[in-house]
Amino acid sequence: MTTLWYQNVNTQLPRSADQEKCDVNFLHWQEAIACIDGIDLRTFATTVIDDPKARAILNAIFGNSPFLSHCITSEISFACHLLKNGPDVTFSELMSDLEACWATQPSRDRVSQALRITKRRAALTIALADICKVWDVFQVTDALTTLAEKSLDYAAGTVLREGHERGYFRLPDPVNNPQKDSGFIILGMGKLGGRELNYSSDVDIIVLYDAEIIDTDDPWDLQKNMVRLTKQLVQIMDARTADGYVFRTDLRLRPDPGSTPLAISVLGAETYYESIGQNWERAAMIKARPVAGDIKAGYEFLERLRPYMWRKYMDFAAIQDIHAIKRQINAHKGGHTIALNGHNVKLGHGGIREIEFYAQTQQLIWGGRNPDVRIAPTCKALQALVDAEQMEQSICDDLIDSYEYLRMVEHRIQMTNDEQTHSIPEDDKAVEHLAIFLGYDSKQAFADDFIPHLERVETYYAQLFEDTADTDNHNLETGNLVFTGAEVDPGTISYLASLGFNNPEFVDSTVRGWHHARYRATRSTRSREILTALMPLLIRAMANTAEPDTAFRRFDDFLSQLPAGVQLFSMFQVNPHLLDLVAEVMGEAPRLADHLARHSGMLEYVLTPDFFTPLPDVDELCDDLEKILEQARDFQDVLDISRRWANDRKFQVGVQTLRQIITVKESGLAQTNIADTLIKSILPRVQAELAEKHGIIEGGDMCVIGLGKAGSRDMTATSDLDLVFIYDVPEDCEGSNGDRPLGIAQYYARLSQRFINALTAPTGEGMLYEVDMRLRPSGNAGPIASSLDAFRRYHHEAAWTWEHMALTRARIICGGEQLSQKVQAEVKDILCRPRDGEKLVFDVSDMRKRMDKEHHTEVVWEIKQYRGGIVDIDFIAQFLQLNYANAHPDILQNSTPDVLAKAREIGILTEDVASDLITAIDLWTIIQGYLRLTVAAELKKADGGELPHALKQDLVQATGEPTFDMLYERMTNAATQVMTHYTTLIDEPASTVTPEQDKT
Repeated sequence: MTTLWYQNVNTQLPRSADQEKCDVNFLHWQEAIACIDGIDLRTFATTVIDDPKARAILNAIFGNSPFLSHCITSEISFACHLLKNGPDVTFSELMSDLEACWATQPSRDRVSQALRITKRRAALTIALADICKVWDVFQVTDALTTLAEKSLDYAAGTVLREGHERGYFRLPDPVNNPQKDSGFIILGMGKLGGRELNYSSDVDIIVLYDAEIIDTDDPWDLQKNMVRLTKQLVQIMDARTADGYVFRTDLRLRPDPGSTPLAISVLGAETYYESIGQNWERAAMIKARPVAGDIKAGYEFLERLRPYMWRKYMDFAAIQDIHAIKRQINAHKGGHTIALNGHNVKLGHGGIREIEFYAQTQQLIWGGRNPDVRIAPTCKALQALVDAEQMEQSICDDLIDSYEYLRMVEHRIQMTNDEQTHSIPEDDKAVEHLAIFLGYDSKQAFADDFIPHLERVETYYAQLFEDTADTDNHNLETGNLVFTGAEVDPGTISYLASLGFNNPEFVDSTVRGWHHARYRATRSTRSREILTALMPLLIRAMANTAEPDTAFRRFDDFLSQLPAGVQLFSMFQVNPHLLDLVAEVMGEAPRLADHLARHSGMLEYVLTPDFFTPLPDVDELCDDLEKILEQARDFQDVLDISRRWANDRKFQVGVQTLRQIITVKESGLAQTNIADTLIKSILPRVQAELAEKHGIIEGGDMCVIGLGKAGSRDMTATSDLDLVFIYDVPEDCEGSNGDRPLGIAQYYARLSQRFINALTAPTGEGMLYEVDMRLRPSGNAGPIASSLDAFRRYHHEAAWTWEHMALTRARIICGGEQLSQKVQAEVKDILCRPRDGEKLVFDVSDMRKRMDKEHHTEVVWEIKQYRGGIVDIDFIAQFLQLNYANAHPDILQNSTPDVLAKAREIGILTEDVASDLITAIDLWTIIQGYLRLTVAAELKKADGGELPHALKQDLVQATGEPTFDMLYERMTNAATQVMTHYTTLIDEPASTVTPEQDKT
């Protein structure tokens, strides 16, 4: 009598983890016996469960794996055949039967069904061999790989045959061997390429086609047809039907999967790898192997790719890049606890990937010079490295031992429910069940074996590059930062989330796009190598901002606009503090971030010794700009150079303000000095250019008056220029003296307009300022430049009250000394003239009410127009100046705080009122300065809820308040106080005035 296979199983089998389920499955076995055809097999099925050895085998499956239990009870005839003949015979028969089916030239539906039935039966066969320990891990993975290869090849043959029949191309042998010389290549990657498939693995493939081989009358549609065939191939493999599925199929290891078609031409793939391919893709290509389709063409492709994969001489940068990839994966030599529950056997600390990466990185470094280490299977590669004297035998033996153990654990996890998972369950009861399925008596016994393997692997892995590790980088690492490969690394997602990123998936996909050269800045190999090394620093810098997601998105926008990356990335590498500054700007100052995105070159300016030194006075700034403008070849150069200079200086002031190196008040003065410098330097050049055609007006002069914030010297990052142009000429002058003379008014109008254009015209370097001329005599209806006499007459005879209010801030920015003195005297005369107090207070009150009607806001952060905000205090100061300047000329100061201080000194305001108003305007100035620097959008929430957290912290620090809530309370209280004083000083007196038909 023939010995039944199961009777030869002598290993200790796992006991049942769930006896109730086990008993139910035995009942299902009994019920399924009735479905068996053949008296002998039915008798076997009836009696076999009474055999202790057979029952122990079934007990190990029925009590531990719902998936395998279903495979047995749904096909009891096959299960009985397997128990009788064993895995070796049965698996061989399955492969032979599949080959025989293919030989009949079956339809696609028939192939799909046959592949699924074979996969289901093979899954049970391989699992039985594993559980009964008659196959080791390598036999298990080899059988799974063989099954996947044959499935892919027959699926490829099916779609190729159909493509031939549809006329897409002509095959040499479409009937018997459609794959041969088809030019349709399927490369197995990862575990499929290394013949290391795990139990529930998907198959990683790259589909290529060789246009030089394929015989087609329609070459223009070849790619479309190849993509169509690839989709059909994946459907045969991947689609779930009543018979199940074959293998989940993953195409994401192809070049740049986010932007390339499913099938890529051989030429396109070669071009990609040789120009854009990254070191991690070289690591992936170590395991690449033709597994289906045109095998010969596949090997020819890999042979052409050999110089890319195996560099005879690894340059320092490439080795550093490999080291950087390794350091992206968190590894420590001890110092933390590895938990059993929930641990990822593949990707977690001490997991399978660390063993694989240990081998692959060394293969990349040494494989160019030593072909003997170019081996795909991980454990064979480790031994080859020992033979090449690049690794110690003891380490190799330990890693291989851990690899076998961890793969066995991984398989049992997946056998339970045929799930593509690599993680120990989180639930204690489920972990206990897994331990039993693995043959342990308890969870603790499992942990006692499992965790030492992880710790051993992790220790070796952490030592791998410790002598070459960049301490500045790896000391920052406390978690995974893996952006390579086709799979999203769950450890990376978790770590990014722990750093404070709310959308770690976006960070992951974006960084992958950088690595795939989606931007100009990352198209060169060197730029990507440096970026890889920078990644821990970069991510940490973004995470250290209060809004990591916002900072990262702005950095991505910044990166997308760079023309190249090597120089900038190298600058970050050498000056890591610069990356911290960029992250700070990206996270806290949208306006500066936008500016930096358009002018990345100014980062070099940040490295200059005096970047964090406050700006000098106007005279020194003028000297600095003049030296640079001497290089200008023409007027266009003047415009571009002045803009670059201004952009650098404005950015410098913005950063100094953001970092609180200077106060907001000092920032306002610095921004004003920048504007003054530009006006003083550009106006003479505009005059010189005008003189080339039209000459000059002999004895004539023009001065530029700044009003608004330009006049009060408290410009912000977004201020425009309120300007007035006044000229004066000798009485006998009629016009200019050039070849094409102009009349006086026309000459100065043209000079003024050209000057405005020089300030406002957008060039490749941007623009300098918006210029507002509405405060000139007669506003937009008046001439662009006024004579001194016209200016005098207008303000004495026709000006409105609000125009005199604006004139209180008038400041001479540039002009000849004689004219400047005349204008200054004229302004003082206008402001000091006696006024009707009742009319003045009524006009001021009425003007403010009109403004409030047009710009009213209930959001205190809109502090300019908010009642009790900046405008109200400015109106109080301007009213006091116009009302009291006749008796107290000293009250004529340019800035509001100075006016209020002088009013207190003179006795016009009481100590309490002046103090309240000065304290409030100082508060508003600080807040407005930060808002103008950082916030690009209009604020909608009264409590400032949409303000970035970092900005809130800066505001709290700059204003000296303990918390943001207390700052908000202080603001509302200050606004209330200001409105109380405003009402007392202006609205209440105005309410007693009888309005007349007067200008307001």
